[in-house]
Amino acid sequence: MSLTIKEISTKKEIKEFVKFPDRLYSGNKYYIPAIHTKELQTLSSDKNPAFEFCRAKYWLAIKDGTIVGRIAGIINNKHNEKHNIKYARFGWLDFVDDLAVLMLLLQTVEKWAINEKMENIHGPLGFSSFDSSGILTEGFNEMPTSFAHYNFPYYPKLIEEFGYKKDIDWIEYNVKVPKSVPEKFLKGAELIKKRYKLHSVKLKKKKDILKYSDDLFRLLNAEYKDIYAFSELTKRQIEELKKQFISILRPEYVSIILDTTGKVIAFGITIPSLAKAQQKSKGKLLPFGFIRVMHALRKNDTVDTLLIAVQKDYQNKGVNGIIFNDISSAFVKNGITNLESTRELENNMKVNNLWNKFEYRQHKRVRCYIKKL
Repeated sequence: MSLTIKEISTKKEIKEFVKFPDRLYSGNKYYIPAIHTKELQTLSSDKNPAFEFCRAKYWLAIKDGTIVGRIAGIINNKHNEKHNIKYARFGWLDFVDDLAVLMLLLQTVEKWAINEKMENIHGPLGFSSFDSSGILTEGFNEMPTSFAHYNFPYYPKLIEEFGYKKDIDWIEYNVKVPKSVPEKFLKGAELIKKRYKLHSVKLKKKKDILKYSDDLFRLLNAEYKDIYAFSELTKRQIEELKKQFISILRPEYVSIILDTTGKVIAFGITIPSLAKAQQKSKGKLLPFGFIRVMHALRKNDTVDTLLIAVQKDYQNKGVNGIIFNDISSAFVKNGITNLESTRELENNMKVNNLWNKFEYRQHKRVRCYIKKL
């Protein structure tokens, strides 16, 4: 039996790279295929704006003519320069239950990183924080959020066996939405608004969100700048993200908070879960995937938190309560019973403490690994 590694670059090879997990996880009820067209765009140096400051290579592991693993190697020059580090990233890691396959994949990307004068390698990470990241270490029998990547339980075991250590963990929560908005929440939100002279934007249409979109991303860049592995989003990246996300947002599930001057000081964005729609569509938007997504946006019992940011001067002052109050009435009206938090750094207590007032459980954990080269 022969096991080989192949660096890939052609469109056909990249498509095989994207589709490999669909075969690997075939029949698994928790796996959610990524949208193939979106993945191809992300991996394309011509279409992904992150290539303005990133470089990358992709490999497939092949055993007896069959693909048995994949991996990407990424160097984010902007992040390295900002933090004065020499880090490579590995991402898009998937492999069969075989330590030899994993070793070949990681050794290949490590060798590339060393040749590029890098001193450490960590991952799984993508080009930006909007790409899938981390290895699932808890919650293998839970449905992932819309844009998360599932993996088998053998992944962390074999990665650690090969010498990679924990760098950081992200955790996720399932939160039960109350059947009605508690009166104390309503009064508390109004009190915070009056105390700090804040007000919520009335959002009726998607174009109302678009009007504030540049301000939202400016706040995101400012408040996320020190978060693990985050790189400031460029103008081109922001425009691409607008195209991707504005169409799937429901204004009633978005909160934007302004001060007396009309400046955005906080926002929160949730979306109806697209996990089951994407699962049924098997990574394809056409011909029926788009219809399933549209149906999921209209009729659902679960929402995923997408983003939340609060200007530093207003943190720890109850502004998060205003955000939740803004959107919770829409949850109740539309029959939302469950909220799934997207990945939060385990040491980000400001966000983790949001759920203490509700019935909740911490049900998933995702790990980023590191190794000195």
